[in-house]
Amino acid sequence: MGVVIRQSIKGTIANYVGIAIGFITTFFILTHYLTQEEIGLTRVLVDASVLLAGLAQLGTNSSMLRFFPYFKDKNTKDHGIFFWSLIVPFIGFLIYLILFLAFKDMVIKQFADNSPLFVNYFYFIIPLSFSMLYLSVFETNANILMRISVPKMIREVGIRLGLLVSYILFGLKIIDLDALVIAYCIIYFLAAVINVIYVCSFGKVSFKPDFKFITPEIKRSFAFYTLFLILSALMGNITPLLNSFFVSAKMGLQYTGIFAIATYIATIIDIPSRSLSTIVQPQLSQAIKDNDIKAANVLLKKVSLHQLLAGILIFICLWINLDLIFNILPNGETYMSGKTVVCILSISRLLYSTFQIGYSVVGYSKYYYVSLFFAIILTTTAIILNNMLIPLWGMNGAACATLFSYAIYYGVILTVTWVKLKTSIFSINQLKVVFIAILLLAFNYLISRFVSSQCNISYLFLQIVEGIVRTFVVVAIGCTLIYKLKISEEVNHIADKILRIKK
Repeated sequence: MGVVIRQSIKGTIANYVGIAIGFITTFFILTHYLTQEEIGLTRVLVDASVLLAGLAQLGTNSSMLRFFPYFKDKNTKDHGIFFWSLIVPFIGFLIYLILFLAFKDMVIKQFADNSPLFVNYFYFIIPLSFSMLYLSVFETNANILMRISVPKMIREVGIRLGLLVSYILFGLKIIDLDALVIAYCIIYFLAAVINVIYVCSFGKVSFKPDFKFITPEIKRSFAFYTLFLILSALMGNITPLLNSFFVSAKMGLQYTGIFAIATYIATIIDIPSRSLSTIVQPQLSQAIKDNDIKAANVLLKKVSLHQLLAGILIFICLWINLDLIFNILPNGETYMSGKTVVCILSISRLLYSTFQIGYSVVGYSKYYYVSLFFAIILTTTAIILNNMLIPLWGMNGAACATLFSYAIYYGVILTVTWVKLKTSIFSINQLKVVFIAILLLAFNYLISRFVSSQCNISYLFLQIVEGIVRTFVVVAIGCTLIYKLKISEEVNHIADKILRIKK
C-alpha cells in the first residue's frame, strides 16, 4: 500500500490546491464578473463536452484497467497496449461526432426557447470534447503506471489556474464571451498534450501494437467488453449531467448558473475519493482477476470506510458554514436560493464517494455485463424523476432526482455484488461514523441556537470568527471520538505518530 498511500496523498494535495483555486474562482470571480446566464452557459458547454468525450471513449478507460493485468510485461513494454488507448477513442470520437451533427437540430430545438445563448456556442462542444477525451484517457494510462499525482495536478490545478486567468481577463473586459469560450478549448487541449508528454516520459510506454500477442480469445473478450461498455456508456454517462440539461431546457441558463454554484459547493464532499479510489483501482482489478475475494473485501471496506469518514467530516464543516459561505459570496443573495440544493446534492455526493468503489467490483468481474442493467436503472430513474420533480420543486426537484436515483442505483449494485461475488463494502465502523455524525450535527444545532439567542452577530467579521470557532470545536470533538473508538487503524496510526512527534 506504500505507493498507493504516497500517490493518494499527493493526489489529494493536488485536489485541495485545486479546490482552493476553484473556491476563489467560483466565489469571488465567477459570481462577481459573470451573470447567472453566463455561468450556466459555461456549465452546460462543459457538461455536454464531458458527455460526448465519455461516449467517445468506447469504454477505453475501463478496458485499460481491466485488461492491463493480462498485457503487463516489462520486457515487451506491456505488448503495446497503450496503442489501443489512442486508436479506439479516436474511432469513437468520429462515430459520435457524426451522430452529434446528425441530431444537432433536435438538440438545439430543446434549448432554443429558454437557453438561446447555449445555441450560439453549440459547435464549441466539438474541440472541447476532443481535448477532454484524451485528457481522460492519458490520466488512466498514468493511473495504470501508478503515477496519478501529476495528472491530478494538471487537471485540478493547471486547468483551474488557466480558467481563473481567463475569467479575470473577461471581467476586466480584455476579452469577450467568444474569446472566453475559445480559451476553454485551448486550456483543455494544452492539458491533454502535457498529460501525453508526461506519460511518455517514463519510457515504459510503447504505442507499437503487438498483434501476435492478441489471441482470438483476447479479441473476443475485448470486443464483447467494449461493446458492452459502449451500451453502458450510452446510459451511464448521461446521468450525472442530466441536471444541467433539464434545468437549462425547462428553467433557463440563469437557473443553471445558480444550480452550478450549488453543485460546485457540494462536490467538495467527494474530493478525497478522487485520489484514493483512482489509485486503488489497479489493485482491485488484480484481486478480482486472481479471484482473491478476501483481498478484495479488505480493499473495499478500507476504501469505503475512509471515503465515508472524510466525506462526513467535510459535510459537517460545510453545513456549519453554509450560511456564511452565501454571505461572503458576491451577489450571495441571488445564489442563496440554492442552499437546499447544496444540502441534497452533498448527501448524494456522500453516497457516491462511499459506495462507488462497490460498483468497480462488478466492472472487473465476469459479471461486468450486469452493470449495463445498473446503468439503465440509474438513467431511466433520473430522467423520470427530473421530469416529475423539476415542475414541482424546481432546482430542489433536480437535486432530489439525483439523490433518489443514486440511492436506488447503489442499493441494487451492492445487493448484487454481495449475492454474486460475496464482496461487501460495509463494516460496523461505518455505523459508528454515522452515529458520530448525528451527534456532531445535533451538537452544532444546539450551539447555533445558543449563540443566536445570546448574541446578535451582524458583522461579517464576527460571523467568520464564530464560524471558525464552531467548526474547530465540532471537528475536534469528532476527531477525538474517531480516535478513541478506534474506527480506523490507519488514522490512529497517523495520529499516534503525530502525537509522538509533539511529545
